[in-house]
Amino acid sequence: MQKTFDVTITYLEQNTRPQFPLPFRPAGKTALIRSETPPLHYYRYLYDQVGGPFHWVSRRYMPDEDLAEIIHNPDVYIYVLYYNGSPCGMAEVDTRKDCHPPGTVEIKFFGLMPDFIGKRLGRWFLHNVVDLAWSLDPERVVLETCTADHPAALPLYQKLGFSVYDQGKGVIEWRG
Repeated sequence: MQKTFDVTITYLEQNTRPQFPLPFRPAGKTALIRSETPPLHYYRYLYDQVGGPFHWVSRRYMPDEDLAEIIHNPDVYIYVLYYNGSPCGMAEVDTRKDCHPPGTVEIKFFGLMPDFIGKRLGRWFLHNVVDLAWSLDPERVVLETCTADHPAALPLYQKLGFSVYDQGKGVIEWRG
């Protein structure tokens, strides 16, 4: 079943590394691990579990060869958050020079799986991902969100020092 959604896309940036103290580590056992050259099925699992409820589509229908070219690129960093031994979130940091202006690092994807939303993991996870992005020594870090994302996404990004620099309209074509 195909659905079409009109969305407003909000583009955000940080031009200096934020100086916020690290939020308290969430209760439970947490681990943030970089997944280097993940198998396609594992990446698709993470992407669908995190992004499915919010109708993420940019990688959902991508052919395997095209997806592998991106996620196996050494300039793309995929991080997986584990909570009590289970994967519960993913983030992707993209530093490819042919995709961004010089000095720009993009947090391409970030989110938690539905079962883990509300467990006080998001702020800690995002703080660490932002820190990892800045550790790559960019001039700015960018990300985007849209009105189909979790309603807490935009406020969380702004609390962690991201500023809106543009907005636009978009359409999501979801093929359930």
